[in-house]
Amino acid sequence: MTLETVSTSKAHGGTLGVYKHESASTGTGMTFSVFLPPQAVDGAKLPVLVYLSGLTCTHANVTDKGEYRKACAELGIVFVAPDTSPRGEGVADDADGAYDFGLGAGFYVNATQEPFAQHYRMWDYIAEELPALLGANFPVDLDRMGITGHSMGGHGALTLGLTYPEKFKSLSAFAPIVAPGQVPWGHKALGGYLGDDRAAWRSHDAVALIEDGKRPAGAVLVDQGDADGFLVEQLRPELLDAACKAAGVDLTLRLQPGYDHSYNFISTFMEDHIRWHAERL
Repeated sequence: MTLETVSTSKAHGGTLGVYKHESASTGTGMTFSVFLPPQAVDGAKLPVLVYLSGLTCTHANVTDKGEYRKACAELGIVFVAPDTSPRGEGVADDADGAYDFGLGAGFYVNATQEPFAQHYRMWDYIAEELPALLGANFPVDLDRMGITGHSMGGHGALTLGLTYPEKFKSLSAFAPIVAPGQVPWGHKALGGYLGDDRAAWRSHDAVALIEDGKRPAGAVLVDQGDADGFLVEQLRPELLDAACKAAGVDLTLRLQPGYDHSYNFISTFMEDHIRWHAERL
């Protein structure tokens, strides 16, 4: 798979790069960023953390505002930030241009419904294609790969981490959508991408996956701001807490007083998450 280098720059002794490639999963061009810490220069294979972004985001949001580079440079973690959906000519979007479906809102599923099924295959992209691409082009140890994300990306991180514990050895999330089958964002996205059969939604719902017997590779860390405007209607971390307690899953759920849904919240606790993953990778 051929990579096009869009840009590189030095940061904290390492290198931040942005790359493009043609995706077999989505049938479109895809862009992602990679931070290589300074430890990468000696040829060592390093642990890698994949960060999945939320609604309306591209790779650039966390790349520009996540404040992860210093901790990754200290701890020797490669940080990867893919896009949130396919893009380009011929890629279907929400008919009304809504922010919570279509472009920028792929929800990390393989769509089965037209006109989205052709390109909206973000599940395969994150689970299969991106790791293979990273392994072929960067000094990463795919046996030490973790996953995290924010909001819609937190949903993606939880569902992928629960489904593929052998791939994703560490798991965390910032303000995730934990039960899309029980909230409006999820009803719209899963219904639009996967159809009306709610049984098909369960494999893309963290709470349902835990209820159905899926387990992460180890403990899970979730941070949630208690001043988040989406907390009550869309995020509902108490559902994840209850499911984990019932199943014996080791969840650390931290409600952070006064924090909202923004990158001010994410960047504040990003170092905690980097260290969480470093300890496990």
